[in-house]
Amino acid sequence: MNLLLAVVMGAVVGYFLGAVPFGIVAGRLARVGDLREYGSGKMGFTNALRTLGLKWALFVIVGDILKGTVAVLIGRYLIGEPAAAAAAGSMAVLGHVFPVYVGFRGGRGVATAFGAFLGVAPVAALILAVCGALVLAAWRYASLMSVTGVGAGLVVITVMAVTGWLDPAYALLFAVPTALLVEISHIPNIRRLLAGTEPKLGQGGTRRVPGAS
Repeated sequence: MNLLLAVVMGAVVGYFLGAVPFGIVAGRLARVGDLREYGSGKMGFTNALRTLGLKWALFVIVGDILKGTVAVLIGRYLIGEPAAAAAAGSMAVLGHVFPVYVGFRGGRGVATAFGAFLGVAPVAALILAVCGALVLAAWRYASLMSVTGVGAGLVVITVMAVTGWLDPAYALLFAVPTALLVEISHIPNIRRLLAGTEPKLGQGGTRRVPGAS
């Protein structure tokens, strides 16, 4: 298969899988309504935990992780091209952040990124999870966990690509754009962390004021 076509196919599959809004589905099933009207205004695990509780938050995070993993595996085994798998992974994260199905207002992409890291290299996902868990245990900021964990995943994938353990496409088309997207989506959180106003895990599940950031 032509490489460019394979990459485009992987990107399209990844985006539309990543855009599946499990957080919105959970909010509807829990009879709360649109999850994005509460807390941080996002549709990921952290806001689901704050707003819907642990049961629905687990539903959200499992669904969001699977989106990233399945996208990468489709690129790797069905399309059969590392570059397609890499593009599928990063585009799944993009789809979660900007989901076409619900007005392009999604989450911050962390769980989907973790799922994609898991599909690309389980060891990278493990290191990401361990780093994130240590940060969360020490400071209880989900956003700080996210930015440090994904950053660690980027480093591991890059090292594996440079040393020949992975195809370089996984660094160039997956790890770098995924890390950039997650970090950029957390800029408001980083500002609140610096200001000391970022809510800790389990806090902040109140209904949002229209127009609030």
